[in-house]
Amino acid sequence: MSRSGSGKARGTGRTTLEQVAAQAGVSIMTASRALSQPQLVSEATRIKVEQAVAELGYVPNRAARALASAQSHVIVVLVPSLSNLVFTAVLDGIQDAVGPGRYQLLIGNTHYSDAQEEKLLSIYLQSNPDGILLSSLAHSPQVAQMLAASKVPVVSMMDLADNTDVLSVGFSQLDAGMAMTRYLIDKGYRRIGFIGAQLDERTLRRADGYRQAMQAAGLADQRLEVMVPDSSTIALGAELMGRMLDSVPDVDAVFCCNDDLAHGAIFHCQRQGIRIPEQIAISGFNDLPASAWMMPSLTTIDTPRYQVGYEAASLLLQLIAGKEPERRRIDLGFTLREREST
Repeated sequence: MSRSGSGKARGTGRTTLEQVAAQAGVSIMTASRALSQPQLVSEATRIKVEQAVAELGYVPNRAARALASAQSHVIVVLVPSLSNLVFTAVLDGIQDAVGPGRYQLLIGNTHYSDAQEEKLLSIYLQSNPDGILLSSLAHSPQVAQMLAASKVPVVSMMDLADNTDVLSVGFSQLDAGMAMTRYLIDKGYRRIGFIGAQLDERTLRRADGYRQAMQAAGLADQRLEVMVPDSSTIALGAELMGRMLDSVPDVDAVFCCNDDLAHGAIFHCQRQGIRIPEQIAISGFNDLPASAWMMPSLTTIDTPRYQVGYEAASLLLQLIAGKEPERRRIDLGFTLREREST
């Protein structure tokens, strides 16, 4: 039978804050303040409380703290993929902006699925998060309803909302798609194909930019588009490049919606003895690390992924603190990296 002073709470087996305070020889309020606002206590007191925490194995009860402070110190982050280098860079930016120990990030992978986004959000909202970061602007009616009902601050990442009612940080996917297509047109290419996969909202906006630029130049031809809902991979890029060449043999340039597709397209052409860019120019999107080191190196759109995560999290922290942000729509822009493949 354990004694009352053994450091365990009756019934749950958990060490309590009261026991930490007793071990440190301070009041419960001082122990709480030393853990949540250490700058308000002396260094000697903080050290005593931290030693008691370590000796007793105390784990703070976040649920109780949230009820007491009306804050959970939890931020929900939903991204469509945890293996895609695009979103790992976004997550790095978020974590650096939030800083260590200040907030707990609940990171969910939606797998590009509305149903999965609904499921994750319904679960994570039970934690009473202080804020939410989303990697898209388009949501199902159910998600939109949950977000509105929760009254939790939300910031969208990667694209820009049309109005400031929705707080967003990113760049115009449409403008970026248009810029790459215009670049290829200005280089003298006329039969410019577009290869797209996944068909998420960002890919579709890039495709819209491609179409608008082609139409403005009088070069639009639906046969030049090869788009499938499959996950974007190097292997798929090679397969779709083969399809493009079979259906439009006179294609002289291809704009791939992602760099991994462009890598696959280059590999396919090399296997077929097709010279790049002499016979076909190939460009991509996102400037993944390998793209600058391909042979030939890949022309692509460099997107500010880390900065998107950092600025979006910083904006959310302002909202959580009750501050009205100076900017509700933060355009970080993009850069076209011209390389050997075009």
